[in-house]
Amino acid sequence: MEWHVTDAQSLRIIDREMGDHSFAPAEYEIVRRVIYATADFEYKHLVQFSEQALQSGAAALAARTTIIVDVPMVQVGIVPSVQATFANPVYCSMDALTRPQKEKTQAAWGIETLAKRYPEGIFVIGEAQTALESVVTLIEQDEIRPALVVGTPAGFLDAEVIKARLQDSLTPNVTIGGRKGSAVVAAAVLNGLIDLAWKAYGEK
Repeated sequence: MEWHVTDAQSLRIIDREMGDHSFAPAEYEIVRRVIYATADFEYKHLVQFSEQALQSGAAALAARTTIIVDVPMVQVGIVPSVQATFANPVYCSMDALTRPQKEKTQAAWGIETLAKRYPEGIFVIGEAQTALESVVTLIEQDEIRPALVVGTPAGFLDAEVIKARLQDSLTPNVTIGGRKGSAVVAAAVLNGLIDLAWKAYGEK
């Protein structure tokens, strides 16, 4: 991300208002990015990291692993950072060529199609709960083994259950507790991770 002086000032305000926390430095960088993108300090208590999630995600980014997203808003939000760093391929479920499915949404069917092509990819699900459920089901069936799943869709129906299944799968993941979440949050998480990975692996 290209920073402006106003960005630095805003991050200083976030640092001041965050107060005490138990996040590791890399986790804190992700959380402050989410708060910066949403102006919502509740995310301090909602962002959840599995063990080794950021390490696995950063290594996958450095290895130019394919990134699969659920909606164009996530794709648009991350592509500038991706292109300026590791240049990973980025594919959106809504662009996947699929045959019509009555029992599945386009996002879910598209993500399933792409997941089978890139079973060890980085999955960033920001909006479509059905897409996240498809990814989790494929993980449980041992059909895919993602390097990282970022799952941040807002939801009222079974959202917590799906995220709990993801956490139980032991797949490296970053999720949002409760009902909140959005494509903006997903993009903020991945952009923060890209910057961290670039400092660790790519920046000269």
